[in-house]
Amino acid sequence: MSLPRIALEQWSALVSVVESGGYAQAATRLSRTQSTVTYNIKKLEQLLGVQVFEIQGRKAKLTSVGEVLYRRGKSLLEEASRLERAAADLSRGWESDIRIAVDLVFPTWLLLNCFADVAEQRPDIRLDLQETVLGGTEEALQQGRVDLAIGPVLPPGILGDVLMMERFICVAAPSHPLHSAGPSLTLEDLIRHRHLVVRDSGTARTRSGGWLNERRWTVSNKATSIHATVMGLGFAWYPFNNISDELARGVLKPLPLREGGERAVTLYLMYADRDTAGPVTKLLAQIIQRRVAETCKKWPLGPINS
Repeated sequence: MSLPRIALEQWSALVSVVESGGYAQAATRLSRTQSTVTYNIKKLEQLLGVQVFEIQGRKAKLTSVGEVLYRRGKSLLEEASRLERAAADLSRGWESDIRIAVDLVFPTWLLLNCFADVAEQRPDIRLDLQETVLGGTEEALQQGRVDLAIGPVLPPGILGDVLMMERFICVAAPSHPLHSAGPSLTLEDLIRHRHLVVRDSGTARTRSGGWLNERRWTVSNKATSIHATVMGLGFAWYPFNNISDELARGVLKPLPLREGGERAVTLYLMYADRDTAGPVTKLLAQIIQRRVAETCKKWPLGPINS
């Protein structure tokens, strides 16, 4: 096998110029001189016999070849970083930290019980929880910011086990006008009213979360959204586990939709890299699967009576 001609420093220069928006910004990001960054880009182009950037006006724009090299180079750097982290973790044996991203759809109380079980066996473990929404879980995995994740989307290149089905219910406060709009509401009825949504925690924010119209309020915290719905400020779909107390107290009530009043979302348990996951990470994964299985036996997926 021949050794690669392009050094990681040259790939890093390419990725940094693209993501920082220029040579000077890339130099600052990499703590290098601008001439060093320029040299590394020229060297990469020379060794590969391609043109990575073309000048348009005063800006350097990626060529079509450059687009491909940027994407592949970014993946190469991410894999190199993962390899270094894995070597460091494996050299320590039992890891001291677990980094996990969990979509807010997953029941918080159930997650905390899983953490408590791990703490009983490894009391000194440090847990770093990222509570995510929509694309945030996918992004945390792809960027190597977590070792384990629970979310509704399997990112490219990531395998996962089905963990559970979560029920979403469309609700509003009993005093909301939608409850008196008719016994069989339609999409047209919903569009006339404010939709409350929780913001995608991914930086790209490519997922809409099922927006119905432009009359919406977007918040970052599910508790804020639920409180606003209880106040009668709009309607929303929530996981049943998030609003079971509000439903029991009668401060939220399922809307009588003709169709779509309930949704089901599949949640997956995913490793960033199962082969290099530490023993405590694997222990937590096993506890999550066991706890969820026990809970789902008592918590069937069925219709909600209004």
